[in-house]
Amino acid sequence: MRADAGKIQSLTDEDRAHLLPLLHSAQWVEVVGRDAIYKEFIFKDFNQAFGFMSRVALQAEKMDHHPEWFNVYNKVQITLSTHDCGGLSQRDITLATFIDQASLM
Repeated sequence: MRADAGKIQSLTDEDRAHLLPLLHSAQWVEVVGRDAIYKEFIFKDFNQAFGFMSRVALQAEKMDHHPEWFNVYNKVQITLSTHDCGGLSQRDITLATFIDQASLM
């Protein structure tokens, strides 16, 4: 067993080459000066935005992976990065995919 087997790993260059274009096509952007991704969501009203945030919060808690986010009325801005590895990991990709699905509910 590798010594780092339990540690969360940053995305490899190969992972990035495969996964980041998929996120870019879903309007996630890389944060300048930081190994993170960002996306802004606009909803009809506060109620829809808060419902979306509640769905994401429940999933994030299950994953033990919590987004950085900011909400004003119908707008939710989300930044994802894995603090345990100091950058993007598979956890961010998984949560970003869930977030995109939750935004359509």
